[in-house]
Amino acid sequence: PGVGKTVLAKTLGQAMGATTRRIQFTPDLLPSDVTGVSVFHQERHEFEFRPGAIFANVVIGDEINRASPKTQSALLECMEEGQVSVDGRTHLLPRPFIVVATQNPVEMEGTYPLPEAQRDRFMARVSIGYPSQRSEVAMLEHHGERSPLADLRPVTDATTVARLVETTTWVHAAPALRQYVVDLATATRTSNEIALGASPRATLHLLRAARARAAVLGRPHVLPEDVQGVAVPVLAHRILLSPEGRIAGHSAETIVEDLLRRVPVPAPARSGRSSTRLAHRGSSSSRRGSPARAAPGPPARAPPAAAQAPPPAGLLRGAARLMPPGAGHTGRPAAAGK
Repeated sequence: PGVGKTVLAKTLGQAMGATTRRIQFTPDLLPSDVTGVSVFHQERHEFEFRPGAIFANVVIGDEINRASPKTQSALLECMEEGQVSVDGRTHLLPRPFIVVATQNPVEMEGTYPLPEAQRDRFMARVSIGYPSQRSEVAMLEHHGERSPLADLRPVTDATTVARLVETTTWVHAAPALRQYVVDLATATRTSNEIALGASPRATLHLLRAARARAAVLGRPHVLPEDVQGVAVPVLAHRILLSPEGRIAGHSAETIVEDLLRRVPVPAPARSGRSSTRLAHRGSSSSRRGSPARAAPGPPARAPPAAAQAPPPAGLLRGAARLMPPGAGHTGRPAAAGK
């Protein structure tokens, strides 16, 4: 508590220049408080829809685990379909639509932990943690007298962000790279330390997040390091540990990191090769000199230019400008936990 999770979510919405709404989840919160309700208009003698707090570009669900499962389920259709159905009518949500939910790992008595099916709908989970002493001293100096959001100005707008999201669908992922994503998901399903592995939805989210990372770095194609850089935040909250994993003292994050070291990484394609070779990068088995496995099938080739239009270069450069200096080049993020 008190480490700035809600402030970070508000900062995201304000920097985007998008509409932002905050929902404080409590045990007495009703689903209609989230999605909206139909109210009878006496003068016109008809019902009119009053949109709920979910109708915004960035929705902050504060302490989502304190609401009842019935209210939590009100988010399911919104997050998956991008729409709300009330009294037989469907209302589309604005674009882009982002749900940022927070929960505290303490004081869990009387709360309703998110079920696995609902956690799986969140693309990523990150942990804020405590700041360093130097950062905390700087916080007292700059934010001790006024809110840090007072001087924050938008760096873009919601329309541009929606176009950037659309741009990520143009980022090329080679067949070998897609196979690597599937191999990671399969490894979570066959590990003895995991009782419930990553779902097919997790595979889609992992590739989408890797494409977004590549676009932010200004690249029109996905590299294995993009997958590795987002694997822990995207996969860790979706898996359940087996009794063996819990007895060994492992966490979901450390297991995903171990799988990243053990699953073969596709090597760069070389001309004249009849197959795409796979190598263990940084794994203990490769350091012992174990041979690399060969992937069946022909080498991965990008589709011809006529079959795939190039990604909008201007938007890729714009996405790269939104990335803080030096970010994205440090490998896997340190984010883990709630």
